[in-house]
Amino acid sequence: MTFCLDSWAVIAWLRGEEPAATRVDEALALGAVMSWISVGEVFCVMHRQAGPSRAEEVVDSLRLGLQLDEVTPERVVAAASIKARSAMSYADAFLCATALAHDATILTGDDEILRADGPWTAEDLRRG
Repeated sequence: MTFCLDSWAVIAWLRGEEPAATRVDEALALGAVMSWISVGEVFCVMHRQAGPSRAEEVVDSLRLGLQLDEVTPERVVAAASIKARSAMSYADAFLCATALAHDATILTGDDEILRADGPWTAEDLRRG
């Protein structure tokens, strides 16, 4: 099984929040995927909370531990199509497009994604 990490999942993992942290560790061991757009969201949060150096360290770590999905023209159109049909952010639409492209289950705790109706699957990391 392949997993696609949302920025919510990575932030919870970095904070050691359970049950998300354990589930993300498991996904990383299996070779999870993440959109570069989601990586950008993590960078932004970390930059605000811990400064630019820590944000860069986190991105460097994610580069080593994940398969990072490039922002290609095909992914942009797929995300835009999802955004056109769903009440979610464009970044979340990229997450869903990435998950679909890799036939991956989304790991998140973001209500916007968990409530969205689409052909992707998502696991709620707020529940054990």
